[in-house]
Amino acid sequence: MTDLTDNRSDRLRVVASHRQKDLTIILENVHDRHNIGAILRTCDSVGIHEIYVIYTDDRLSEDKNTKPGKTSSSGASKWINVHHFTDVEECFAEVRKKYHTIIGTALSDEAKDLYAIDLTQPTALLFGNESVGLSATARKLADSNFLIPQVGFVQSLNISVACAVSIYEAYRQRNQDSESTPIDQEWTDKIYNRYANIHTETRLRKQAHKTMKRKNNL
Repeated sequence: MTDLTDNRSDRLRVVASHRQKDLTIILENVHDRHNIGAILRTCDSVGIHEIYVIYTDDRLSEDKNTKPGKTSSSGASKWINVHHFTDVEECFAEVRKKYHTIIGTALSDEAKDLYAIDLTQPTALLFGNESVGLSATARKLADSNFLIPQVGFVQSLNISVACAVSIYEAYRQRNQDSESTPIDQEWTDKIYNRYANIHTETRLRKQAHKTMKRKNNL
């Protein structure tokens, strides 16, 4: 790989070895680019390698969702696969091919406390729009709902904060259970190869940009 030093290769392998094969999130009509950026950064930090984004609202564009605010994503977006859908049922069907359970954030009498849920199993955590939450369709298709316990006057959190709290609880549970979870080396190698290719492509783009800039300054 171009400019892939031993140190960089080692770093990519370490990151790949900590990726969560069976934990993901689904975002439905989440539109604030700074929220998207913060969510991607948190996903990267706990090892989530892919997320699913649904927008059934015509006012939302794929471009808007895949270009998070520069200050919050810190380059995390290029390391995470973002799968886009415009149909809730289609997205859920695709997610269920890899993840056994889809749990949504929604206030309801049936909602379970986040800290009472087993998040060590193949799980997709579902988050809704900043203003109206999850659609009726998403709620119906989800296996269950959960809530983050709160004791303040305002019973809501910013979506990027709610997402961070939730997936770090999943990370905590999985970290405790890590000794009983075998490593899928073949899958880890695929993740490493993908990251090595991203590294190479990024370096080549930077080199091409520098070359073009030098030519323009002649």
